[in-house]
Amino acid sequence: MARRKVEESRLKRLKDHAAKGGDYVLYWMQQSARAEHNPALEYAIQQANAAKLPLLVGYGLMDGYPEANVRHYRFLLEGLQDCQRTLAHRKIPFALQRGPPDEVALKLSRQAALVVCDRGYLRHQKQWRQTLAAKASCPVVQVEADVVVPVEAASGKAEYAARTLRPKIHRLWEEYLVRPTSTPLEVDSLKLGVKGLNLDDVGAVLDRMALDRSVPPVHHFFRGGTSEAKRVLRGFVTRHLPEYQENRPHPETDHVSHMSKYLHFGQISPVVVALAAREARALRPQRDTFLEELIVRRELAQNFAEYTPQYDDYTSLPAWARKTLAAHAGDKRPFHYTKAQLEQARTHDPYWNAAMREMRYTGYMHNAMRMYWGKKILEWGRTPEEAYRTALTLNNTYFLDGRDANSFTNIGWVFGLHDRPWGRRAIYGTVRSMSAKGLERKADMEAYLAKVDALVEEAKAAGVRFAED
Repeated sequence: MARRKVEESRLKRLKDHAAKGGDYVLYWMQQSARAEHNPALEYAIQQANAAKLPLLVGYGLMDGYPEANVRHYRFLLEGLQDCQRTLAHRKIPFALQRGPPDEVALKLSRQAALVVCDRGYLRHQKQWRQTLAAKASCPVVQVEADVVVPVEAASGKAEYAARTLRPKIHRLWEEYLVRPTSTPLEVDSLKLGVKGLNLDDVGAVLDRMALDRSVPPVHHFFRGGTSEAKRVLRGFVTRHLPEYQENRPHPETDHVSHMSKYLHFGQISPVVVALAAREARALRPQRDTFLEELIVRRELAQNFAEYTPQYDDYTSLPAWARKTLAAHAGDKRPFHYTKAQLEQARTHDPYWNAAMREMRYTGYMHNAMRMYWGKKILEWGRTPEEAYRTALTLNNTYFLDGRDANSFTNIGWVFGLHDRPWGRRAIYGTVRSMSAKGLERKADMEAYLAKVDALVEEAKAAGVRFAED
């Protein structure tokens, strides 16, 4: 198979410094934490081969990543363990080092002829790369590796909704939906001798880190890593994709891909996921529905984060939504719950409580319930601003796939982002509402309640417990 060059539209030269002598090419891996189907890694290998230099992959492992806890770190480290093993198989050294990512990258760059990095869309991720580019004494090239269509190639502005981004994505996606190929590293790199953490024992590494331990890991449900992501993907395309369109709205079923957490940590390529769906033995409407979620909806979130500096603030919502919610801020709330009551699933609503318990004990919630869950927090909050902060905090604390562009976009959608005005109602104004009766019309909610009860019991038996248990 011919080796494919990384698309030029994925590349951004953060520093066009004159090339200098160096001991190696450095790939600073931070977002795309995988050792295969990774355009940033393949570009770094190609550049190392062209310069007849060895390659070093570096990763900065910081304590206290914004809003992360031991649940997130466990999944991350399982993925890095898998990555370390695959890189070793490809004869590429992996320097996983403790410290702020930009500081680790800068330290490793001092002996580099070139630094290649992947791309993140959040403020602190951008700042890390800006710091490296400002201080590095060699060229720095960023490679966008975690979307199908590069953000700027799709659109140069914040899009109003999926309907405005969709035709732009569709015009381009065939160009990018091409199976990635691996490039062998030509120069012996294992003799570089740069030290890094050994991840043979993930638990031991976690024990040495200063982390928020209030939310326990859920590795008995979901394990991190590219190998695990591919196993889950195979199961989805063979068992669930053929009935995806019909069963996706039903939270009592499991006709979902479970790819969001692996995509969040960069442990699988969205191109690989899309190609697996396209090649599956499923009717086209099933595949198209999934590709809409995977590519258009997901990349609308990256578009939002890229072009909206305050993507995590209530002020990022569209003006019409903030205006209508403000007009109804004084409406009587039938219920109000504290953050602690919500967190412990102590409301009057059994469906909402089940959704919160699913999130707490598994790190996941069915997407149909995520929407209902968020809408009720809006309905029960003293103010829309308070409800926004509460929903975002709970989302980022418990979901494995929290704290990324999709999280901020999904919570924003609850409050009107990427939506349109609907019929006026108390509290919501013209922001879309959801009701328990609506859930009951679409799904077997008694079956969903029973499903969550079983999941919680399984989680408790595996050691997932909270202070009130």
